[in-house]
Amino acid sequence: MEEIVARISKGSKMDQIYIPKNRISLENGAFVIIRPLSEQIKKRENVKKETPYFYRIKKIEPVKMRIINEIFSIIEGNVKSYDNIIITGSILEMGFKFNDIDIIILSEEKINENILKEKIELKTGIITHIIYLSKKALQQGLEIDPLYQSMLSKCVSKKRFFFRLKRKIEYKILDLHLLKSEPIIHSFDILNGEQKYHFARNLIAIKLFLENKKVDNEDINKEIIKLFGLKDINEIKDNLLEKKKFLHKYENLYKQLSNTILRNIKNGSKQK
Repeated sequence: MEEIVARISKGSKMDQIYIPKNRISLENGAFVIIRPLSEQIKKRENVKKETPYFYRIKKIEPVKMRIINEIFSIIEGNVKSYDNIIITGSILEMGFKFNDIDIIILSEEKINENILKEKIELKTGIITHIIYLSKKALQQGLEIDPLYQSMLSKCVSKKRFFFRLKRKIEYKILDLHLLKSEPIIHSFDILNGEQKYHFARNLIAIKLFLENKKVDNEDINKEIIKLFGLKDINEIKDNLLEKKKFLHKYENLYKQLSNTILRNIKNGSKQK
């Protein structure tokens, strides 16, 4: 049973106790016992229990919070010094269709990612992808890479973070990223829905980035639905696309982006 340490606040008519909305247990409507915290427990818990920070997440299932807290615990027990731990990816979407979990560890010290990955997978049973970066490297990535912006648009972090970003367009980097979206053109029939979504998502992230628009999961999905005339995003995830219609629009957009990027590489362009 989860225990949450909270402080009584004075209200206008009734005093009250505030607890985090995203929590593992203690559902709304549950009956609880309120009692004073003993000095011994206060010392052990340091009065305030640390809770994760949620970015653009309205609700998350309790079982996922258990997994996230377990991951935080494993990393803290195996990494001597870190600036932050960030959980991102499909695990943060509602439902249980995720197959893996993406973890960003910000640290100035080198860590053994393979050993950490093994420990997390052994404990959680979930395929784990770990990205190890310094704060400076993440800052630079967010400025020039639409995939970084998309990745951190929705996340849970151990500590609060904030970055002041000045977007820079590096056309050679975008050219490499665009190539990652090409397989859907040649291998449409052998790809499943999630793979098609992944390639389309990458393509649209680059488009929004070049248009100097916000690059986050919600806006990417809206753009996919609009550009390809879908009923909803599950039409691509569930592999229900009309091949000829979809590929015609996809190839045209791919060529447009490719021409724009190559033209700017040739001219030596770079956004100031």
